[in-house]
Amino acid sequence: MGEVVVDTGSSASLGRYVLDFQEIDQSQVAVVGGKGAHLGELSRIEGVQVPSGYCVTTDAFRRVMADAPSLEDRLDQLSLLAPDDRDAISALSAEIRSAIEGTPIPDDLAAAIISPVLDEKAAYAVRSSATAEDLPTASFAGQQDTYLNIVGSAAILEHVRLCWASLFTERAVTYRLRNGFDHRKVHMAVVVQQMVVPDASGILFTADPITSNRKIVSVDAGFGLGEALVSGLVNADVYKVRAGEIIDKKIAAKKLAIYALPEGGTKQQAIEPELQQQPALTDAQVMLLAQLGRRIEAYFGRPQDIEWCLADGGFQIVQSRPITTLFPIPETGDDGNHVYVSVGHQQMMTDPMTPLGLSVWQLTTPRPMSEAGGRLFVDVTEGLASPASRDGLLEVMGRGDPLIRDVLQTVIDRGDFIPAPSKESGPWPTVVGAPAAIEPDPAIVDGLIARSQESLVTVEREIRKHHGSDLFDFILEDFPELRRVLFDPQGLPVIMAAMDATWWLNEQLNEWLGEQNAADTLTQSAPNNVTSEMGLALLDVADAIRPHPAVVAFLRDVKDEGFLDELPGLEGGREARDAILAYLDKYGMRCVGEIDITRPRWSERPTTLVPVILSNIENFEPGASRQRFEQGRQEAWKKEQEVLERLRALPDGDRKADETKSMIDRVRTFIGYREYPKYGLVSRYLVYKRALLEEASRLAQAGIIGDPEDVFFLRFQEFHDVVRTGQVDSQLIRERREAFSTYQALTPPRVLTSDGETLSGAYQRQDVPANAIAGLPVSSGTVEGRARVILDMTKADLESDDILVTAYTDPSWSPVFVSIKGLVTEVGGLMTHGAVIAREYGLPAVVGIENATRLIQDGQRIRVNGTNGYVEILS
Repeated sequence: MGEVVVDTGSSASLGRYVLDFQEIDQSQVAVVGGKGAHLGELSRIEGVQVPSGYCVTTDAFRRVMADAPSLEDRLDQLSLLAPDDRDAISALSAEIRSAIEGTPIPDDLAAAIISPVLDEKAAYAVRSSATAEDLPTASFAGQQDTYLNIVGSAAILEHVRLCWASLFTERAVTYRLRNGFDHRKVHMAVVVQQMVVPDASGILFTADPITSNRKIVSVDAGFGLGEALVSGLVNADVYKVRAGEIIDKKIAAKKLAIYALPEGGTKQQAIEPELQQQPALTDAQVMLLAQLGRRIEAYFGRPQDIEWCLADGGFQIVQSRPITTLFPIPETGDDGNHVYVSVGHQQMMTDPMTPLGLSVWQLTTPRPMSEAGGRLFVDVTEGLASPASRDGLLEVMGRGDPLIRDVLQTVIDRGDFIPAPSKESGPWPTVVGAPAAIEPDPAIVDGLIARSQESLVTVEREIRKHHGSDLFDFILEDFPELRRVLFDPQGLPVIMAAMDATWWLNEQLNEWLGEQNAADTLTQSAPNNVTSEMGLALLDVADAIRPHPAVVAFLRDVKDEGFLDELPGLEGGREARDAILAYLDKYGMRCVGEIDITRPRWSERPTTLVPVILSNIENFEPGASRQRFEQGRQEAWKKEQEVLERLRALPDGDRKADETKSMIDRVRTFIGYREYPKYGLVSRYLVYKRALLEEASRLAQAGIIGDPEDVFFLRFQEFHDVVRTGQVDSQLIRERREAFSTYQALTPPRVLTSDGETLSGAYQRQDVPANAIAGLPVSSGTVEGRARVILDMTKADLESDDILVTAYTDPSWSPVFVSIKGLVTEVGGLMTHGAVIAREYGLPAVVGIENATRLIQDGQRIRVNGTNGYVEILS
């Protein structure tokens, strides 16, 4: 193999420009890129045939880049662009490609690149291999260019240059901007590989790309070169293999194929009619290919996306990359079948959590939870296996999220996954108990709130006495008290009484009067709802600021978290600061994703509230808080009188009216408390967090960790050990930061199995209009408006005609509810926070719409039917 070493003119002056596959391994990604490194590793696997070839290293790329005119300035400009600025990206990336393509390749470098080419008539594939592609966390598949059947040294040089330039295609640049890759730190190597002229080719996935099932190998196959499949020119034959057996086979009509030309290049060719329905592979070949796939997967230690060719009766592997889109599977330590339900879909928090956040939540909850992809899951296998608990589990899941219930029922109906109930494990725990008979006495709720507040005051006082390792012992000893308050024996009956009364009212009034979801109106402006009060209280903050134009103007330009300290210097600024601080004193423990203790709280990041305050100033008149609450209370009272009057006119009407009145009193007395336990929980979390961050700051000051927030990537006990020993595994923190970043790109499933299946479910309904998007109705009414697709509350610039469309809403979103006329979310249930507050505010709402933020475009006109549960796109 030829090798040239030259002076590149850089401080690191020496570089190898060509490496044979046999010289390459996975440690050399920075030199040969992801594709090159994988080919080097593949060539080492016994029984795997890889076409021979070599790699033009990133040293060659960097040398040419250094000579390209005005490249530094253009890269500076490129880094400043937003991922959705398509016109600017297109223009600037074209300029960069043109500069690279027009830069001469020095003679010594050109000689090195073509030195391994011994036969000028031999054909090669010239393929881009960027340093940030085919990684375990980002595939970059299809982002750079590949050229097939390239013949002759001059053509190889030209196509190497084109591969270098393809690092700056519009799609590649956009991908890097979206995924946070620095353009200057991604370099391009080029694979030059002997062409295989195949009879058939295709792609093999060692995990099913549709279901993510790790036990199913999926094979796509077609005639000729694989470009026809990759480009979508033809449909592929698709085979599914499990446990040494083809379990599914779909043979496509293959009208075209792409073949190599002897003089170089490729051509499309029509397939003879009598061959169009012929399988590209025999069953025996499919089985052999599946075995090769498993061998390659075992070598790399993770599921693979493999490109293959069939030539001269044997398989050649031309690429293998990790499948980056698979959601991880919880580690159980056994080989049994397991069914996991997402905790995040029930807690309205589908984002990943840091290790510290996960471990603190696990210390909080009495239910064992498994981790995967930075999320938590509950193993419900035993509950599904036992006939005694199955129906109750399905009912509870169905009330919370019908999509979860549908998935669980599907898994049960398959009959091939749920094991027999374990005799050793005993009965699966009851999900909820029957609601106790309880009188609608407001004093019960007052007592629950008082006990929670007293406990919070105590922990705030006592935690100040503890530091260092002793602090962690104190917090561990306080968790039982946290759980005692969170799961107050009187609290669950109160919550269940409210929920039971809600369901009773909806069912009975529908049966007796034909009223759909009557409880939605009857629960408006119920007392003691700390979450709805929080949204209205921010209207009062707006009232305090509105009379002061200088403060309003100042807030429009606020970016720094220290803005509160600057307010007293403005006219009316002291009053504004006092109003905001009073709000933060009561609600500053809240934030998006608040079950993760490491998430920044409003008190830590008050700029989060500024856009909402400004929106309230602009869209509401003074006194709107009291007006809206009173309006809701009046509507609930009028609805109550109307319903009772209609009931009394029915046969046995007095009994029906009396029962209904009792249920209305019960729901209005108790439904507000539904929101309080979580408020108490996150209030306590903030007490813990402040104390823990003081310890983290001491560690940073001592140089043990680089940044106080490094501790977020340690579990609670690991954090404790670092404080106790003064030693930390910095590599572990780095690895967990990187893993957390990759988890953010994953969408967690509602249900996950130990085979890796990610299951979402479907609504089994016939009452949805054609072209409408089905969801779960949680707050009655129908409303039309402008869809605002918003994933970050700090960007919630909402107006009165807007319908909020988002992934999920936890209590932190309630301040924006006062500004909108309807709600659509991807996650939620009848009694989740967003649904409860939507009913309190009288907002039509539909939740549980899979991929709502992708199906609905920002700015579209939509109609939300919160009574029947669907959304229509009007324009």
